[in-house]
Amino acid sequence: MFSLLILFGVLGGIGALLIVTLLRRGGGRADTVEGLLQEQEALRRARTDRVSFNSFAAHNSVPTASDTYVRRNGRP
Repeated sequence: MFSLLILFGVLGGIGALLIVTLLRRGGGRADTVEGLLQEQEALRRARTDRVSFNSFAAHNSVPTASDTYVRRNGRP
């Protein structure tokens, strides 16, 4: 019985530590304009990569015909 109390105490302590850590982190968003622009660029790149690198796009086209190859090599 005593070992169960210790187990639950340790788990409760870890949970409390995690909650405190998450609350102290804050929003985590950028405050400057440059930071916001970097976040927007990263989101845009992630969105296009999710489309370009899905299973169908990766396995059913030649490598130089993908949208990513065209976009990242300067052509529209």
